[in-house]
Amino acid sequence: MAQTRRTFLRAMLAASAAPLVVPPRVLGRGWTAPSERVTVGCIGTGSHFMGRNLPCMKLVPDIQLVSVCDVDAERMEQARQAVAQSYGAGVTAHGDFREILAKREVDAVMVTTADHWHVMVSILAARAGKDVMCEKPLTTNVADGRQLVETIRQTGRVFQTASENRTIPEYRQMCEIARSGRLGKLRQVKVGLPGGYWPGTQKFSPVVYGEPPPTLNYDMWLGPAPYKPYTPARTHFVFRWISDTSGGMLCDWGAHLLDLAQWALNREKSGPVKVEGYGWKPVHELYDTLTDFHLRYEYADGVELCVDACEPMLRIEGDAGWIHSQGWRGPLQSSSRRLLEPVGPGEVQLKSERVDGEHVSFVKAVKSRASAYAPAEVGHRSITLAHIGNIAVACGRPLRWNPQAERFVDAPDADKLLAREKRAKWNLV
Repeated sequence: MAQTRRTFLRAMLAASAAPLVVPPRVLGRGWTAPSERVTVGCIGTGSHFMGRNLPCMKLVPDIQLVSVCDVDAERMEQARQAVAQSYGAGVTAHGDFREILAKREVDAVMVTTADHWHVMVSILAARAGKDVMCEKPLTTNVADGRQLVETIRQTGRVFQTASENRTIPEYRQMCEIARSGRLGKLRQVKVGLPGGYWPGTQKFSPVVYGEPPPTLNYDMWLGPAPYKPYTPARTHFVFRWISDTSGGMLCDWGAHLLDLAQWALNREKSGPVKVEGYGWKPVHELYDTLTDFHLRYEYADGVELCVDACEPMLRIEGDAGWIHSQGWRGPLQSSSRRLLEPVGPGEVQLKSERVDGEHVSFVKAVKSRASAYAPAEVGHRSITLAHIGNIAVACGRPLRWNPQAERFVDAPDADKLLAREKRAKWNLV
């Protein structure tokens, strides 16, 4: 495959009449031969790709972006131009992600689509022999998550959940302290997630239906989701507040902080045994995810996880002390200064990276064939907390959960909500 990449990259550079634009990352942080870089196709080029993934990947010398894909032609062209500024005019653009998966010269894909596409694209990419880095929330339901995990295992591909908060020093330190035993026996973890919907959503009231713009392949945007009439209030960014395509703030922000809770509790490949709670959603013709929620989970050893709609925060309490981060990536507070001393060689030191770490971790894993720091099982288990929380609220009663079987105990009505039906042409076998 190295020879294929080398030939492709030479052709790519030759296709440009302009001088080669060398990314600053190469000049400032060493040089990696084209044949040694991981060639990446980018699927989904919205605001998170342009504002987060592209800038971070440009800082990693071992990454070579070669293709972009989006169902919105206008966004795709903007992304192609931005990528070409750093990687040369040979960057290709595609309206169908399967065209990227068919390219032999593409080693891996970065999936930054709407949430309801994450699993589908990732599974097909793995089956096509590509390594995968996928945005969170990783899934929109538990059954899809398990299918993704098994596909990655069967194909032997490298997978990274793009959980960038694992690279934030304060959060990593909190999890190391919790797992080191300094807090004594852990008793409770408290997570605060924003309620409501993101500012700007109100501009779509009232909802206006009509024909999609000629630049948007709306049928492809819907993909596996149920067919619904087009309105801009359904698509870019605001898809997060619609249960057909996402899971609201509990999933969107929960993918960050619930993941940290599982990390701190050393439950990354397991989960709680009970869930209960209540919440509210607006009376709206389109937006139907929870805007307020209060959830309680219990693990087999008695540790309690409480999740509330409030200012973002993370707090971990044990019988020997507590640590707390208020706000988004807020500074650490603790019951004693001693708790915040750096962990020593004999204590827990968790696998993480620097600030652009999820991309660095992914590329290292692709080259070494080792595990990235947030593989599919971890991403799936973290967002499962959000899904079973949403289900408990929908059922209106406490539920017992079997984390090994990934089924509710004696609750067939709740089990029915663990999967989502897909449009026939997008069913995966």
